[in-house]
Amino acid sequence: MPAVGKAVRVAALAALVSIPMLMAPVAFAGGRGENGTRDGSEQSAEVGGDGTVSVTVGGVVFDRSKNGRDGSAGVLRSSTSWAPPPCWYAPKYTPEQLQKYLEPIWEAGSTGHEWDAEQRKKYLDPDEPEKDFNKDKTGEGHWWGSYVNDSYPPGWDSCDEDYFWVDQGDPPPAGIENAVTPEVLAELAYAEIRVPGTEVTLAPAGAAKVNLPTWAWLDGAEFRPVSVTASVPVIGIEATATAVPVSLEIEPGTPDAETFPASGVCEIDGGRIGEPYARGKAEQDPPCGVKYLRSSGEGAFPLQATVTWEIEWTGTGGAGGDLPDGTFGATQDVVVQEIQAINR
Repeated sequence: MPAVGKAVRVAALAALVSIPMLMAPVAFAGGRGENGTRDGSEQSAEVGGDGTVSVTVGGVVFDRSKNGRDGSAGVLRSSTSWAPPPCWYAPKYTPEQLQKYLEPIWEAGSTGHEWDAEQRKKYLDPDEPEKDFNKDKTGEGHWWGSYVNDSYPPGWDSCDEDYFWVDQGDPPPAGIENAVTPEVLAELAYAEIRVPGTEVTLAPAGAAKVNLPTWAWLDGAEFRPVSVTASVPVIGIEATATAVPVSLEIEPGTPDAETFPASGVCEIDGGRIGEPYARGKAEQDPPCGVKYLRSSGEGAFPLQATVTWEIEWTGTGGAGGDLPDGTFGATQDVVVQEIQAINR
């Protein structure tokens, strides 16, 4: 039997009754379902014994227990033009579930007799009805369909392939982009990574002084590797994407400043970025910092601090590799004052 079938048109959705999915969710988000098999991503959450939450989105389970969690944690921005998949294909229906999903649409007649008839030919076998919707393969595979990132990023509507059947243990068809594999799961996990905010510690304390170095560093306890694991339990595959901080770039917010080092990029050294200031080092050049050459007047300079994170992934079957570096930054105001001369 042909492996594929065009799913619903928008007009038919209003008459559709929700049915249990392969991973029955307790809450739903999204749900456009227009053209092909495209649909919003069903979501559910499960709390583990340690209080961490695993979230199921569009047939994929995300374990975020080792992710960044503080209130200022943010999303990585790829350092290249690459972006995580805006949509993907994953196991969606058993034969019986697909039948329960499609037959009410056909019976409603809202999509037209001719179109419905063509659909029926793709799934029904008049000579061997026991094979309808691949029922003879129940328990031996799944009908796959597409899911959409609920933020609807550019390209969210590109997954418009019809439903297709994949036998248990077989990889999805090679020609279908973003059908879940360990690598695709790693890319989806990348999108779920959250890293700590990037407010740097500056010293000496108080306002910075013109022509005196200001030391900058990041809290080593916060800036440690974070990771997210994405899995599809029904087919037994998973991948973990891990982000490791490697450098801090400082942009002083004015051309009238010098950075340390001159490039403005402070590499990680001994597991930390920058070095905490210590009394007596006010006139020394710091390994990471900035020196302002004029005051900020009545205002402040917007210092931009951006951390670069390297992303590695590992997955089922020994798969693994690198994904594009990600960056996350923040701006903080720095007041710079003239050094006051003391007349004796």
